[in-house]
Amino acid sequence: MANERIARVAAVDRDQLLLIDETGSFRAKLSGNYLYRHRLAQELPCVGDWVCVEKHPGDDLGLIHSLLQRRTMLRRKAAGRAVEYQMIAANVDYVFIVQSCHFDFNIRRLERYLVMARDGGAEPCCLLTKTDLVEPSVLASQLAEIRAAGITAPVITLSNVTREGIDDLRRFLLPGKTYCFVGSSGVGKTTLINQLIGSELYETKSVSGTGEGRHTTVRRELVALEGGALVIDNPGMREFGILAADGGLSGSFADIDSLGPACRYRDCTHTSEPGCAVLEAVESGEIGQEHYDSYIKLRKESEFHQMSHAEKRRKERDFGRFIKSATKHLKKR
Repeated sequence: MANERIARVAAVDRDQLLLIDETGSFRAKLSGNYLYRHRLAQELPCVGDWVCVEKHPGDDLGLIHSLLQRRTMLRRKAAGRAVEYQMIAANVDYVFIVQSCHFDFNIRRLERYLVMARDGGAEPCCLLTKTDLVEPSVLASQLAEIRAAGITAPVITLSNVTREGIDDLRRFLLPGKTYCFVGSSGVGKTTLINQLIGSELYETKSVSGTGEGRHTTVRRELVALEGGALVIDNPGMREFGILAADGGLSGSFADIDSLGPACRYRDCTHTSEPGCAVLEAVESGEIGQEHYDSYIKLRKESEFHQMSHAEKRRKERDFGRFIKSATKHLKKR
């Protein structure tokens, strides 16, 4: 089609999407046919997606007809009891997991973010911010705790106030690559992105009495930096569910996964079996108890949500068959 082109989703605002291509930015909406064929939330375009859009000269809005296959994705279990995915971003190369050294540092939450990032195929990197608010000994202790947990992802420490570490982060940003910043509210993600952009593109509120920022980001948006890298700011996420994350678990708990072949049984669950190399490593202190407990908790959560998701899909398919059968019966009458 002559007026059809490929564009990337920069932001999603209710029923409209902000797209960017080589000509600039413009708005578009999903075609009725696309909405009819794709009912699940995870099938709708999200920030970072590539879409095929039709736009005629003079049109205010483009019309999106299809979604290109995602190379990587960042997703979580939707909030509440619904066993569904919530898409965060797509086609992300690196995920910056941002934690403040001051009040926000949490190794178990960091492990959860690492699983989410690796499960979708992106490379994680840890950013410890607000180093100006803690003593060097505290920062050294946090770095040691990260390595003791078997986390091998790169770690960058920085301060938006002193700007120490900002240049290290800039060197990490490669032209043409997409980086998504995730973390709790108030850890400095938005301020950091403003530093990288070189202007106050995003609004930030004043710092609270504890030294933590007050979060203002309410939507995800893809922004191009001067050097050619693309960054995505993200609303704060303190808690989120893991859904079907076997690949992410293997990558984030490589120390535990590497011991699996040494277990007596090939299908060892590393919970109670005799001859389990993982349990022996925990008993000897080679693997920390809390690190092991976190692995078991995340694995059970992933398995539970995956079974619930599969059962929900099965019930929906059965109901769909029932509707088709009933419709066919009524037509024969």
